[in-house]
Amino acid sequence: MTQKIVLNVVGMHCSSCAMSIDGELEDTGRVISASTNYAAQKTIVTFDPDLITPAEIIERIRTVGYEATLIE
Repeated sequence: MTQKIVLNVVGMHCSSCAMSIDGELEDTGRVISASTNYAAQKTIVTFDPDLITPAEIIERIRTVGYEATLIE
Protein backbone atom coordinates (compact mmCIF):
# COMPACT_ATOMS: atom_id res chain seq x y z
CA MET A 1 0.00 0.00 0.00
CA THR A 2 1.31 3.45 -0.86
CA GLN A 3 0.69 6.82 0.71
CA LYS A 4 0.94 10.31 -0.76
CA ILE A 5 1.79 13.48 1.15
CA VAL A 6 2.22 17.11 0.15
CA LEU A 7 4.89 19.22 1.82
CA ASN A 8 5.56 22.95 1.89
CA VAL A 9 9.26 23.49 1.22
CA VAL A 10 11.07 26.69 2.18
CA GLY A 11 14.48 27.78 0.96
CA MET A 12 14.44 26.80 -2.72
CA HIS A 13 15.97 29.39 -5.04
CA CYS A 14 15.80 27.67 -8.44
CA SER A 15 14.72 24.57 -10.31
CA SER A 16 18.03 22.89 -9.41
CA CYS A 17 16.95 23.07 -5.77
CA ALA A 18 13.79 21.15 -6.67
CA MET A 19 15.83 18.54 -8.53
CA SER A 20 18.12 18.14 -5.51
CA ILE A 21 15.15 17.40 -3.26
CA ASP A 22 13.64 14.90 -5.71
CA GLY A 23 16.98 13.17 -6.15
CA GLU A 24 17.64 12.95 -2.43
CA LEU A 25 14.25 11.40 -1.75
CA GLU A 26 14.29 8.99 -4.68
CA ASP A 27 17.85 7.88 -3.88
CA THR A 28 16.67 6.53 -0.51
CA GLY A 29 15.13 3.55 -2.30
CA ARG A 30 12.15 3.92 0.04
CA VAL A 31 10.32 6.66 -1.85
CA ILE A 32 8.36 5.64 -4.93
CA SER A 33 8.28 9.12 -6.43
CA ALA A 34 8.96 12.73 -5.51
CA SER A 35 7.84 15.74 -7.50
CA THR A 36 8.96 19.16 -6.33
CA ASN A 37 7.55 22.34 -7.83
CA TYR A 38 9.93 25.24 -7.24
CA ALA A 39 7.38 27.93 -8.14
CA ALA A 40 4.72 26.52 -5.81
CA GLN A 41 7.29 25.66 -3.09
CA LYS A 42 5.70 22.22 -2.71
CA THR A 43 6.77 18.58 -2.92
CA ILE A 44 4.44 15.65 -3.56
CA VAL A 45 5.86 12.37 -2.28
CA THR A 46 4.50 8.87 -2.89
CA PHE A 47 5.98 6.25 -0.57
CA ASP A 48 5.41 2.97 1.24
CA PRO A 49 4.68 3.84 4.90
CA ASP A 50 6.14 0.47 5.94
CA LEU A 51 9.54 1.63 4.64
CA ILE A 52 9.70 5.34 5.53
CA THR A 53 7.67 7.81 7.61
CA PRO A 54 6.70 11.39 6.77
CA ALA A 55 9.05 12.57 9.54
CA GLU A 56 11.94 10.72 7.90
CA ILE A 57 11.05 12.27 4.52
CA ILE A 58 11.10 15.74 6.08
CA GLU A 59 14.47 14.98 7.68
CA ARG A 60 15.91 13.88 4.31
CA ILE A 61 14.81 17.21 2.83
CA ARG A 62 16.52 19.02 5.71
CA THR A 63 19.78 17.18 5.00
CA VAL A 64 19.96 18.91 1.60
CA GLY A 65 19.32 22.34 3.15
CA TYR A 66 15.58 23.00 2.99
CA GLU A 67 12.82 23.20 5.57
CA ALA A 68 9.68 21.18 4.93
CA THR A 69 6.34 20.94 6.69
CA LEU A 70 3.46 18.59 6.09
CA ILE A 71 0.31 20.13 4.61
CA GLU A 72 -2.61 18.71 6.52
